[in-house]
Amino acid sequence: MDLQRNLEASVEKRTKEIYGPPMGKRLLVFMDDMNMPKVDSYGTQQPIALLKLLLDRGGIYDRGKKLNYKILKDLGFVAAMGKAGGGKNEVDSRFTSLFSVFSIPFPALESLHLIYASIIRGHTIGFEEPIQKICDKVTSCTLELYNTIIKELPPTPSKFHYIFNLRDLSRVCNGLTLTTADRFLTVTQFVRVWRNECLRIFHDRLIDETEKILVQGLIKNLVEQHFNSDMEAVMRDPILFGDYRTALSDTEPRVYEDIQDYDASKALFQEILEEYNENMSRMNLVLFDDALEHLTRVHRIIRIDRGHALLVGVGGSGKQSLTKLAAFTAGCEVYEIKLSRGYSESNLRDDLKTLYLKLGIEDKKTVFLFTDAHVAEEGFLELINNMLTSGIVPALFPDDEKEPILSQIYSEALKMGAGPSKENIWQYFVNKSANNLHIVLGMSPVGDTLRTRCRNFPGLMNNTVIDWFMPWPPQALLAVAQTFLGENPMIPEAHSAQVIAHVCMVHRSVGDYSKLFQQKLRRSNFVTPKSYLDFINTYSNLLEEKDKYILAQCKRLEGGVDKLKEASEQLAELNVKLAEQKVVLAEKSAACEALLDEIATNTAIAKEKKTLAETKAKEIEEQNTVIAVEKKEAESSLAEALPALEGARIALQDLEKSDVTEIRSFAKPPKQVQMVCECILVLRGYKEISWQSAKGMMSEANFLRSLMEMDCDSISNNQVKTVRGFLKNLQTTFEEMQAISKAGSGMLKFVEAIMGYCDVAREIKPKREKLARLEKNFFQSKRELERIQSELSNIQTELQALGQKYQGAIEEKGLLQEETELMERRLEAADKLISGLSSENERWTHDLEDLKQQRVRLLGDCLISAAFLSYEGAFSWDFRDEMLYQVWIKDVQERAIPMSLPFKVENILTDEVEISRWGSEGLPPDELSVQNGILTTRGSRFPLCIDPQQQALNWIKKKEENNNLKVSSFNDPDFLKQLEMAIKYGFPFLFQDVDEYIDPVIDNVLEKNVKGAEGRQVILLGDKEVDYDPNFKLYLNTKLGNPKYSPSVFGKSMVINYTVTHKGLEDQLLSVMMGFERKELEEQREFLIQETSNNKKLLKNLGDSLLRELATSTGNMLDNTELVHTLEETKSKASEVFEKLILAEKTSVDIDKLRDGYRPAAKRGAILFFVLTEMALVNSMYQYSLASYLEVFDFSLRKSLPDSVLSQRLKNIISTLTYSVYNYGCTGLFERHKLLFSFNMTIKIEQAEERAPQEELEFFIKGNLSLEKSKRKKPCDWLPDQGWEDIVKLAELFPEQFGSLPDDVEKNSSDWKSWYDLDGPEQAPFPMKYEKNLSAFQKLLLLRCFRVDRVYRAVTDYVTVTMGEKYVQPPVISIEAIYEQSTPTSPIVFILSPGSDPAGDLMKLAEKSGFGGKFKFLAMGQGQEKVALQLLEMAVSRGQWLMLQNCHLLVKWLKELEKSLERITKPNPNFRLWVTTNPIKDFPIGILQKSLKVVTEPPNGLKLNMRATYSKISNETLISCAHPAFRSLVYVLAFFHAVVQERRKYGKIGWNVPYDFNESDFFVCMEILNTYLTKAHTQGDSNIPWGSLKYLIGEVMYGGRAIDSFDRRILTVYMDEYLGDFLFYTFRPFHFFSNNDVDYKVPPNGPKKSYVDEIENLPLINTPEVLGLHSNAEIGYYTQAAKDMWIHLMDLQPQTGESGGSISRDEHISQVAKDIQSKLPKLFDIDVIRKKFGMDVSPTTVVLLQELERFNKLVVCMQISLAELQRALAGEVGMSSELDEVARALFNGHIPAIWKKLAPDTLKSLGNWMIHFKTRHEQYSSWVDEGEPKVMWLSGLHIPESYLTALVQAACRKNGWPLERSTLYTQVTQYRTEEEVSDRPGQGCFVSGLYLEGADWDMEKGCLVKTKPKVLVVELPILKVIPTEAHRLRIQNTLRTPVYTTSLRRNAMGVGLVFEADLFTTMHLSHWVLQGVCLYLNAD
Repeated sequence: MDLQRNLEASVEKRTKEIYGPPMGKRLLVFMDDMNMPKVDSYGTQQPIALLKLLLDRGGIYDRGKKLNYKILKDLGFVAAMGKAGGGKNEVDSRFTSLFSVFSIPFPALESLHLIYASIIRGHTIGFEEPIQKICDKVTSCTLELYNTIIKELPPTPSKFHYIFNLRDLSRVCNGLTLTTADRFLTVTQFVRVWRNECLRIFHDRLIDETEKILVQGLIKNLVEQHFNSDMEAVMRDPILFGDYRTALSDTEPRVYEDIQDYDASKALFQEILEEYNENMSRMNLVLFDDALEHLTRVHRIIRIDRGHALLVGVGGSGKQSLTKLAAFTAGCEVYEIKLSRGYSESNLRDDLKTLYLKLGIEDKKTVFLFTDAHVAEEGFLELINNMLTSGIVPALFPDDEKEPILSQIYSEALKMGAGPSKENIWQYFVNKSANNLHIVLGMSPVGDTLRTRCRNFPGLMNNTVIDWFMPWPPQALLAVAQTFLGENPMIPEAHSAQVIAHVCMVHRSVGDYSKLFQQKLRRSNFVTPKSYLDFINTYSNLLEEKDKYILAQCKRLEGGVDKLKEASEQLAELNVKLAEQKVVLAEKSAACEALLDEIATNTAIAKEKKTLAETKAKEIEEQNTVIAVEKKEAESSLAEALPALEGARIALQDLEKSDVTEIRSFAKPPKQVQMVCECILVLRGYKEISWQSAKGMMSEANFLRSLMEMDCDSISNNQVKTVRGFLKNLQTTFEEMQAISKAGSGMLKFVEAIMGYCDVAREIKPKREKLARLEKNFFQSKRELERIQSELSNIQTELQALGQKYQGAIEEKGLLQEETELMERRLEAADKLISGLSSENERWTHDLEDLKQQRVRLLGDCLISAAFLSYEGAFSWDFRDEMLYQVWIKDVQERAIPMSLPFKVENILTDEVEISRWGSEGLPPDELSVQNGILTTRGSRFPLCIDPQQQALNWIKKKEENNNLKVSSFNDPDFLKQLEMAIKYGFPFLFQDVDEYIDPVIDNVLEKNVKGAEGRQVILLGDKEVDYDPNFKLYLNTKLGNPKYSPSVFGKSMVINYTVTHKGLEDQLLSVMMGFERKELEEQREFLIQETSNNKKLLKNLGDSLLRELATSTGNMLDNTELVHTLEETKSKASEVFEKLILAEKTSVDIDKLRDGYRPAAKRGAILFFVLTEMALVNSMYQYSLASYLEVFDFSLRKSLPDSVLSQRLKNIISTLTYSVYNYGCTGLFERHKLLFSFNMTIKIEQAEERAPQEELEFFIKGNLSLEKSKRKKPCDWLPDQGWEDIVKLAELFPEQFGSLPDDVEKNSSDWKSWYDLDGPEQAPFPMKYEKNLSAFQKLLLLRCFRVDRVYRAVTDYVTVTMGEKYVQPPVISIEAIYEQSTPTSPIVFILSPGSDPAGDLMKLAEKSGFGGKFKFLAMGQGQEKVALQLLEMAVSRGQWLMLQNCHLLVKWLKELEKSLERITKPNPNFRLWVTTNPIKDFPIGILQKSLKVVTEPPNGLKLNMRATYSKISNETLISCAHPAFRSLVYVLAFFHAVVQERRKYGKIGWNVPYDFNESDFFVCMEILNTYLTKAHTQGDSNIPWGSLKYLIGEVMYGGRAIDSFDRRILTVYMDEYLGDFLFYTFRPFHFFSNNDVDYKVPPNGPKKSYVDEIENLPLINTPEVLGLHSNAEIGYYTQAAKDMWIHLMDLQPQTGESGGSISRDEHISQVAKDIQSKLPKLFDIDVIRKKFGMDVSPTTVVLLQELERFNKLVVCMQISLAELQRALAGEVGMSSELDEVARALFNGHIPAIWKKLAPDTLKSLGNWMIHFKTRHEQYSSWVDEGEPKVMWLSGLHIPESYLTALVQAACRKNGWPLERSTLYTQVTQYRTEEEVSDRPGQGCFVSGLYLEGADWDMEKGCLVKTKPKVLVVELPILKVIPTEAHRLRIQNTLRTPVYTTSLRRNAMGVGLVFEADLFTTMHLSHWVLQGVCLYLNAD
C-alpha cells in the first residue's frame, strides 16, 4: 500500500487512465533495499509482486472501490539491494530478470583511501602544516581500524547492530571536518579528535566490556604505530569533544573542541541544566561520569548536520532526560508525539505534518524524540524509517495541503537559488526540513523487539549513530547516591560511605530477586535506574520527614520533661526557701508573742477600767431614769402652768417700750397699774414696794426683757402670798385692765401667770429639789465617768498603737504563713505533678531517650523503609520477607549502620491507630495487607494494585469515599474529563479494571510531571494543560492475577501485589464465620477493636493534651491549678483507659482463644479458595472472585448442621464447605480438569495437615528429570527405561521408605512382574513390605515408576480414600439448580464445549418458570453490539431473561458488556443474563469473576453420562409412547449415546475425527423412536422397523456428523450390535457387556426409576472393553491424562529455577547443527540417473525420480538453513525469523518447520527422525544403484501412495487390464524380515515397516488376534501387495484395514490415509472395527 501510495503521489493524471510525470519528462524511481519486504505465507513479497505487474504490464490497479486499471508511462526504474541473508530475502528471479543486474563489490582500499584522504586534505587546507601532512596517515589508520573491527566484531543475534559499512567511515570523516584551524593547532590535538570520532562511531554501540576494551586497544596500537610521540596526550581519558562550552552565550561562535575532563564538562552542563530548569519543566539530573559521556555523545550527534541517534537502554536509564538536555544545549526544540486513546498511523501522520511545518516553515531546529513507548503500531516505524533514509515521509502532504506550503516558502526558495518549478520548491522545503530535523530514537533492548525492528526497518540502524546505554555501572549507582546522599546533613560522615554502599547493594539485590521471582512464581518485576532514583529520593525525604517528626516529638516531650524538671528544681528551691521562711516565721512569731503579752496586760487594765466605767455608766443610767421620771412629773405639772407663763411672756412681748414708758410717766398711776407694778416688784424681790421703786424698776434699760427672763422658780412663798394679797385687793378683770392701760394689762396677765406658775411650782418644788439633788449626783458621777473614760481612751490609744504593731506583725506573719502555705501548696502540686507524672516522666524520659536513639537509628530504619517503599510492591509476602528481614537488614547490620532491632516496617511507616483505621475501612488486618496499605498510602509513586480479589479496590473506595473519590476505567469514553476534574480539584481518582495496556495519555500524571511554581502548578494531560492540585491522588487497580507490565510501568507507578495470602484470608473467613456462629462475640470483638483503637487514640490525645498544657502553661506552672486538674483528670482517664486496654487485651485474648477454636474451618476455607483460584493457571476461563467465594462460604455455614459440641459443628462446617466448593468449582470446570481439581484440593488439604510433603509431590509430578542415565543398569526387560530411572531417583530421594527399592525389584523381580502385569495394579496389594509401610500418597509415587498409565486411576482412588467417593463424582449440572443459585447481579456464563448447547434447556426452564414470553436471546456477531446493549438495558428494567450466544466472537466488545454490567445498580429481581462462549484467553476477568460459570459438556464415564441424559428425560416423555419396547430402546439409545461420546476420550483409536455428538442428537433420535414405535403399535405390527431405525439413527442422525468413512463404519457396527430383536430374547438375555465384575444390561420394562436405579448401580469408571475397545486403549488415554495432569500440576507448583547444563544455548544449537550437517548426504544427480534409465522408464522409476527430487529439495533446505544458522550464530549474517525458528527447534529437539514441510509426515523427535532420514537415503541409493528393492520400505517414501499406484499401472500395462477397473489387495506373508525374502513377487511387491495398532498378528494361524496387555503397537510381518482386476476380487473373512502415515491417522481434511490393506480374521469383523484396528507406516 505504501509503495503504491508513493508511486501515485509522484505522477499526475494525463488522460482517463494514463498517468505519468509532467509531459516531456521521465520519472526515475529509485528503490532501495529491494529485498527487504517480508515473505508472506504464500512465499511472495507483496510489494515486489506489485512492481512486477507494473514493470511487466506497465500499469497497476487502483486500490479504491472501482479497481480501475491505471497505465503509468515514462517511468524508469533503478533498484538496489544487499545480498540475501540476515533478514534480506531472495527476490523472485522472474522479477530481477526485468532489470539489468550489476554487482557492486565493496570499494578497494585504494579507492577508499583516495576518497577519504581527499576530503580530509580539502578540509585541512587552512590548518598548520604538520596537520596537513598527516591526513594520509589518519585515513589509513581509519581504514585499518575499520577492517579489523569488521573481522573481530561480527553481528550475532544478540549483537545484531554490529553492522559496519561505508556510512560509518563517512561519519568518522565527517566528524573530522567539524574541526577548526584556530582550535586544532597540533598533531596531537588532531589525532585526539580522530580517536574521539572513531570511538563515537565504532565503540559507543558496543554492549560488552571486553569488546569495548578491544576497540580501545586497536586505536591505541594504531596511535602507537603512527603517532608514537603524541601517544600519551592522545590516549588520555576521558575523551570528551563538543561545542557546548559557549552553549549559553548568543554572541560567541560555537567551536568543536576538547572539553578535557569530566569536571569541566560537568561544570558546563550543570550551568546549562540550571538554565534548562528555569525555562522548562524541572529535571533533577545527576551528572555522573557515565551521564556526561552520553550527554556529550548525544549532543555531538544532534550538532552534526542531519545527525540522528539511536539510544538503546532499558527504561529509566536516562535516555529521554539526556536527550532533552542535549537538545537544549544544541539549541534545538524537542518534539514528541502525545499518545492518546486510539492513536493510529493517521494521527502520527498529522503530528508529523505539524513537525514538518515547524521545520520547514518556522525554520526551527528540532529534535524529534521517538521512544518505544510511542510505537503504538509497528507501522509507525515505516514512517520513521523513511524520515531517516530520505528526510521526509513520502506522500505525507496530499496535493491540496502542499499548495499553501509552497506559496509560503516560494520567495525564500528562489532567494536560496532554487528553480521556480513546483518540484524544485518542494525539494527545497524537503531539504530544509531534513536539515533542521534530528531524530533521536530511544529503544529498550529487552526481548527481541528491537532486533526484529532493526531487521525490518534497516534505516533505524544505517542512518543513525548508535549509543548503547549499559545498565548503570556500579560507579553510576555510587555517583548518584553520592550526589544525593553524600552531602545530606542527615547522614553522619562516619556512616555516609556505608549507607551509599548499602543503597547500591539493595538496588542490585532487587534485580536478582526479580529474576528469581520470575523463575519461581512467573511474575515479573523490573528495576530500572528510575526506581533507584526513587529509592534515594524516598530515603532522603523519609529521613527528613522522620527526623522532623522525631524532633517535633522530642520537642514536645522535652517540653514536658523540662517542665517536670523545672517543677522538681522548683521543688528543691521551695524546700530551701521553706526552711528559711520557717526560721523567720518563728522569730516573727516570738516578737508577736511579746507584743501580745504587753497588749494582754494593758488590755486587762483597760478591761477593769472598762468594767468600772461600765458600772458607773450603769449607775448614771439608773439615776438618769429616776431623774427623768421625777423631771417628767415636775415637768408635767409645770407644763400646766407654763403655757400661762408663756402667755404672760407673750403678753409682755406685745408691750412696746413706749407702753412701759407711758406707765412710767404716770406720776400717779391708776391703782390697778400701781398694784400690778407693785406685784412685780414683790415678785422681783424689791424690798421697797412703792411706785417709785416701780418707776425705777421700769426705767431699767431692758425691763421687759428681764421680766421675760425672770426666774420664776426662785420666787419664794412669801412673795407669792404678798402678791396674792395684792391681787385680791385689786379685783379688776383683765378686760377692764386692758382698757386702763395696755402695759398694765400685759403685766397683769404676766403676774397672774406667774402666780399660777408659782402655785404649781410650789407643789413641784420638793420634787425639783430632789431633782436638783439627783442631778448633782448625776453630774458627779458623770465627771468620774469622764475621768475613767479618758484613762480608758489613753489605754485604748496605746492599745491601738500596739494593735497596729500587732497587726503589722500578724500581717507579716500572715504573709509568711501564706507564702509558706503557697510553698506547701506548690510543694504539694509539684509533688502531685512529679509523682503524678513520674510514670509519664519516666515514660517521656524513656521515650526521649528512645527518640534520640531512634533519631540515630533513623539512618538504618529509613534505609530499609525506603527500600521497602521503592522496591517491594510487586513481590509476594515470602519474597518481601526474605529481602527485608534476611538480606537488607543483615547488610545494614554488617555495615554497622545504626538501626532499630527488631525492625518492623510497620513501626516506622505507620502506627497502630492508622492500621486499625484501615482495618475499619475494610483493609484485611494481616501483615501483607498492612504492608500494602503502607505502600499505597506512603509510596512516592501512584499505586497500581494487582488485586484479583478486589480487596484493595473496596478498601480504597471506602477510604476515599468522603473525599469525593472518582472511579473510572480506561474503557470509559469520558475518563479524561473526569480525571481532569479530579486533578484540578484535588480529588482522589481510581482507575479500575486496568489491563496490561496503560493508556499513555496518563503518563505525565503517573510520573507527576508537574510544571510551574508552588502557587500554580500545571500538568499536561493529553495535549491540554490542567491545573494541578497537590492533594490529587491517583489509584490504578487491576483484576488480573498476574499481569505482565513493561519495565516503564514499574518505573512510573508503584505496582503493589494485593493478592490475598493464606493467613490473611484465613483471618477474614474467621471473622465471617464468627459473625455467623457467635455474632455477639464477633460484634464484641469488633467493638473491642474499635474501642481499643479509639482508646489508643484517646491515650495518645490525652498524652498530647498533657504535653500541650505543659508546653503552653505560662508563669509559675505550680500555681496552674487547671494544669494540675487536667493532670489529675488525664491520669484518672488514662488509668481508666489503660485498665480498659488491659481488659480489652485480656478479653481479646479470651475471644481469640474462642475464635481459634473455629480456626480449622477458616483454614480449610482459605485452602479451598486458593485451590479454586489456582485453576486459573490451568485455563484462563476459571476465574473466581473472593466475593463470590464468600457467598459459597456463607451458604455452607447456613447449610451445615448445627451442633452444640464445637468439634462436631466444625466437622459439619468443614465437610459441607469442602463439598460445596467442590460442587461450585466443578460446575465451571471441563471434565478433563475435574479430577485435577479434586486431586489438587486433596493435596492442599493433606499438606495443611503435614501429610504429602512437597518433595514427594514434586517427585510425583516430575519423576526423574536428569538427562544422564543412572549408573545402575536396569535389571529386568519388562520395566520401562524411564521407570527404572524413576525408581533409582525415588530410592535416592526418600531412603527411609524406598531406600531398598532397586534391590527389592532386582531380587524379587517375578513378584514385581506379576504385579506389574495386572490390569489394575493400583487396586491390588503392592509387593513385599510396600503394601504396609507406605502412606496412600507414597503408593502413588511407587506406581508412577511402574505404570504411568494407571496413575490417573490411582489418583481417583487416592482422592476417594482421602476425601470420600463424592469427590470423584462431579455433580450433574442441572439448569434448575443453577437458576436457583443465580442472582440478578451475577451473569451465568456457559463455557461451551463441543457437543453441547444449553439454549434448548434454557428455553424449557424459561417456559417452566413462567418466563417464556420474557426470554430474549441474541446470537452475537458483527454489528450486534448495540442491539445487545439495548436488549440488556430493557431486560434489566423489565425483569426479562437475556441470553447472549457465542460471545467469543466479539471479545473486544465484552469489555463494553462488563462496563454495562457494572453500571447496573438496582436490577429488576427477575432479571437474569445468560452468556454462552467458547473458552478463550481474553474473556474479561471481571465478568468471569462475578459470574456463575457453567461448563456444558458430556460428563466423563458411561455412568455419569447416562445419569445426565436421564436427568433430562421427563417421566411424561417415557410414558408418551405405548409400545412396550419404547422404554428399553430409550435406555439402549442412551447407552449408545454415552458410548459414542466416551469413545472420544481415547483419541485416534476412538474416532479419527472427534465429533460433537450432543444432546440434541439423542433427543431427536428419541423422537424418531417414538414416532416409529407409536406407528407400529397403532398399526398392530409386532415387528419393529429395525432397518429404518438403524439407518436414521446410525447413518443420518449420528452418521451425518461422521465425515470419515472408517468412523461411519464404527457407527454402523454399533447399530448392528445394539439394535435388533435379540434385545428381547428371553432364552439368551442381552448384555451390552459383562464379565465377572460388571454387567451392563437393559433393565426390564418399568417406570423411569427402574432405569435410573440401574444407572446408579453401574460402576463409576468403565473399562474400554465396554465400548468394544481393548483394555490397552486406556493405556494411551490414561497415560496422556496423567501427563496432562502433571503438566497442569507443574503450573500450580511454585517453580524452583533449575539451571541447565554449563553449555550455553548458542553453543548447544551450534553443536547440534554441526552434527546434523556432518550427516547430510550428497545430492542425487537426477539427470545422470535419468540418463541411466534411458528411454525405458517404468511407472515405478517415475516415482523414484519424483521421490529423489523431493529428497534433494529437503537436503538442500537442510544444508542452507544449517549453514546460515551457523553463520548467524557466528555473527557473519543477521538472524532471520526463519533461522530463529530453526534454532529454537534444534534446541528443543524438534524438527524445524521448514524441513518438516519438505519431508513426509512424522511425529518423531529430531534424533529419531535423523535415523529415519538416513535410512530413507539408503533405500533411495540402493534403488538407484541396484534397482527396485525386493521389499519396499514404504515409510521411506515421501508419497507412498504414488508407488502403489505405479504398481497397479505396471500390472495393467503388463496384463492389458483397464486401469480404472484395477485395484490392490494384500496378504500377510510368513516373512518376518527382509532377509527371508528371496525375490520380488511376479506382480505387486512386498512391503515392510508396517505397524499394527489395536490387534496382534498370529504368525501360525495367519490371522488377527487380541493384543497382549500393555503392548500397544506390534510390527506386522512383511505384507504382500497384489494388483488385481476389481471384478475378480473375492476375499472372505478379511478386515479392510486402513493404512495411515502416522499414529495421528487421518485428520478432518482426509489427509493421512495411504491405502487399505486386507487382514485375515477368524473373528467377527465388528470386533476389530470397534477396537479401532489400523496399520501405520511410522512408529512414533
